[in-house]
Amino acid sequence: MSMKALKNAIKGQMMMWLITKYLITAAVVVLVSEAAKRSDRFGGFIAAIPMITLLTLVWLHIENQPDAKLANHAWYTFWYVVPTLPMFLAFPWLLQRFGFWWTLSASAFITVICFGAFALMVKRFGVNLL
Repeated sequence: MSMKALKNAIKGQMMMWLITKYLITAAVVVLVSEAAKRSDRFGGFIAAIPMITLLTLVWLHIENQPDAKLANHAWYTFWYVVPTLPMFLAFPWLLQRFGFWWTLSASAFITVICFGAFALMVKRFGVNLL
C-alpha cells in the first residue's frame, strides 16, 4: 500500500469515526426531546442525566486521551453546570409571562450573568473558570 493510499485510508477512518460520534450524540438529543414530549417528569430526568458529558468522556477515552484530560473535563463540567441552575428555576416563571423566545433569551442572559458572578466567587477558592 502506498503512503498516499494509507493516508487516505486513515482520513476515511477518522471521518467515519467523526460521523459516528455525531450520529450517536444527535440520537441522545433526539431521545431527550422525544421523552420530554411523552412525559415532563421523565424527559426532565433524562435531560438531567449528564449524557453528553458521559459520551464526551467515552469519546475522549476511546481516542486515548490522558486520564488527566478526562478528569479535567469532569471537573470543569461540574463547575460550569452550577451557574446554569438558576435558569431552570426562572424559565417556567418567565415562560408564563413573556412567551418562549423572550424567555429563552432571558434564560441565556441569566445564565451568562450567573456564570460571571459564580466565576468571580469561586476564583477566591482557586477555581479559575475564565
